[in-house]
Amino acid sequence: MDSQRSFLIIALAIVSFFLWQEWQKDYGPQPAVAPTQISATSTGTTDGGMASLQLESPETAAVQAATASSQLVKVITDTLELQIDTRGGNIVSLKLPQYALTKDSTEPYVLMRQLAGFEYVAQSGLIARDGPDRTESPVYQAANTEYRLSGDGTLTVPLRLEHNGMLIEKRFIFTAGKYDVRVEHHIVNNSTEVKTVQPFQHLRQNIDNGESSSMFMPIYRGAAFGSSEERYKKYDFSDMQKNNLNVSTQAGWVAMLEHYFVSAWIPDQQANNQLYSRITGGNKGVIGALGPVVDIDPGQSVTLGSTFYAGPKIQDKLAELANGLDLTVDYGFLWFISQFLFWLLTKIQLVVSNWGLAIICITLIVKGAMFPLTKIQYESMAKMRNLKPKIEELQARYKDDRQKMGPAMMELYRKEKVNPMGGCLPMLIQMPIFLALYWVFVESVELRHAPFMLWITDLSAQDPYYVLPVLFGISMFLMQKLTPMQVTDPLQQKLMMWMPVAFSVFFLWFPSGLVLYWFVSNLISLAQMLYIYRGMEKKGLHTRKA
Repeated sequence: MDSQRSFLIIALAIVSFFLWQEWQKDYGPQPAVAPTQISATSTGTTDGGMASLQLESPETAAVQAATASSQLVKVITDTLELQIDTRGGNIVSLKLPQYALTKDSTEPYVLMRQLAGFEYVAQSGLIARDGPDRTESPVYQAANTEYRLSGDGTLTVPLRLEHNGMLIEKRFIFTAGKYDVRVEHHIVNNSTEVKTVQPFQHLRQNIDNGESSSMFMPIYRGAAFGSSEERYKKYDFSDMQKNNLNVSTQAGWVAMLEHYFVSAWIPDQQANNQLYSRITGGNKGVIGALGPVVDIDPGQSVTLGSTFYAGPKIQDKLAELANGLDLTVDYGFLWFISQFLFWLLTKIQLVVSNWGLAIICITLIVKGAMFPLTKIQYESMAKMRNLKPKIEELQARYKDDRQKMGPAMMELYRKEKVNPMGGCLPMLIQMPIFLALYWVFVESVELRHAPFMLWITDLSAQDPYYVLPVLFGISMFLMQKLTPMQVTDPLQQKLMMWMPVAFSVFFLWFPSGLVLYWFVSNLISLAQMLYIYRGMEKKGLHTRKA
């Protein structure tokens, strides 16, 4: 049937469209705004409502810096290298020593930083009537300028502040082997009055830091949140510019995403929290959480805690911290397929200890599971080719009467027990697996910089020598030769001839792990085609020449 290959082109075009559509929605360029140096403080109400963010001008920030000196406290663990500014007790720099900045680089990946013209920081504090962060960022006192966590166990970094009759100790509690940090405010009311405070946490970064994205290796930068109503929802900078986030929720979380990595604040999961967003200074996006107001009686103390996560998007670890936080590994609209394929891929990798071999194994499993559909597809295509003489006879007989040709063709299909769509529908069913695997390779940090063998040293990046895309094109050409079809239209003939070349070029920018999957899939398809056609030849249902 002439339309079989045309339908293949359409199906692959649909895949391309979906990839482009998802990329535009999630990774499209954000509006660039000239950077402005600002700082932000918060004021709050005592009714549990949303606190308003009061922005300081650069001049105010400069005066504040001059009147009260601050210092940076360096903290080093096996998983994190960060700096805490004693002004506000905020995290202003964070590196991931277990993840290289680039392949074979000795420099760690820099997730958070504060530079001239750009900042990506994690802030937390206390507002409301008596909160020290109500009007300006306070300066805490630190006993040391550097802390190290050696071996197992935990490390507590305390920052102390006396404010308005209260003794406040802000504690950062680190655990070996973990990327989540417990952040606590221990408050002792030494005054004779009831003190009212309200905890907040937020992340702030420039809307555009000059990083670029390609269509096939995107770098998503934007915010997201989870609530009791929605486990996971992206809320990018353009959303912030249109409308401020204002969500009341039990538990919840807020995050900033950066391709394979995420930073997130998880407030008290037993409390009612308010999630919010802001655009500050015209070019900085803020997303945060505001906890309930707390009254502290004279002579009493209270500890208010939250969790800060900064690191790779490791799904099982994120799922333990908050409901829906693991969905920051965003597999798109086919997430349910992607999650299963990723689970299967990780189980196989534990056995073979090589992600490339795991991809080959999962290809064998997928193609084996799809074999019944593949058999229907190729048998249907062979039967349609055997009907070609009869179809041409009908076309010649009714060439001037299209209304009669349609019913006659349908009658022929019914008589010969052939489904004209039988070769197309199985193929369409398999397309979602391709899309789902695409997002697995793009989003899964486990595949970042994962080597296979020989020249393939990073399965998440494109083939540096384009060997796999060329091999894919050759395998696609062989599949065409194995299932020749008589195409009379010259344009279709040219399209069929150039299709392997076109898709080889299309795959040049795909992650090499995905191209490896598709190449191995083609090899298996070739073997399956030979097996199916030989079986049909023995029954006289198929001939090698069309």
